[in-house]
Amino acid sequence: MNILRGVEIVDLGLYFAKEKILALTDFHIGYETALISKGVLLPRHQLADTLARLQGIFDRLKKSKCGLDRVVILGDIRHEFGYLGRQEIRDVTAIIDFIKTKCKSIIVLKGNHDTMYKYIEKLAEVKKELAVKNILFLHGDEIPKKEKIKGASLIVIGHEHPAITISDSVSSERVKCFLKGKWSGRDLVVLPSFNLLAEGTNVLSEKLLSPFLKDINSFEIYAVADNILKFGKIKNLKKHLQKE
Repeated sequence: MNILRGVEIVDLGLYFAKEKILALTDFHIGYETALISKGVLLPRHQLADTLARLQGIFDRLKKSKCGLDRVVILGDIRHEFGYLGRQEIRDVTAIIDFIKTKCKSIIVLKGNHDTMYKYIEKLAEVKKELAVKNILFLHGDEIPKKEKIKGASLIVIGHEHPAITISDSVSSERVKCFLKGKWSGRDLVVLPSFNLLAEGTNVLSEKLLSPFLKDINSFEIYAVADNILKFGKIKNLKKHLQKE
């Protein structure tokens, strides 16, 4: 499904047809280890599940004959702030090496969790932000200086891990989602996280973190389920939920 002209949602990724770019975000590799260290009984499958999900995205792009020059990871490829373990290094390396086999180049943006990223610089190009024509790719945890934003008509961020809770009379399920709206007169798209162990923040009821998302009532929600589900504007969904 196209979220903007020439910009298509492909599962948890965002594909830019003209630029031949795939954007992904917030893998939080090491989250699994962090949970286990806190006593959570959890089989180690984050890496295998992540690679399988990525393969599905690349298969869909190939089937649709979509060229792919560059993959941009919008930050937080790693999870832990102050600890760097061997398992994380192995898993991050495996993911970057796998992505390299599917495109011509990969760029990793620094997120707020990427405090110990030096080893990643040996694997891929690391930048604070990336401008491609009129598109500005950021992590989304802070607003850059005006000169960085100048010339951008579309800003693409991660960081927030947006999700929505879908309910019926029997059960409810939280699913990841994209957000599309306006910020400072520019189009803004927020990607869901690629952390497959946590769905994210319910944008209808929970406090948001990104300074880009102070007022999201007019933003539209695109939920990632078996298909992409467009739910319309957040303010309309909130009104509907209040009536129930």
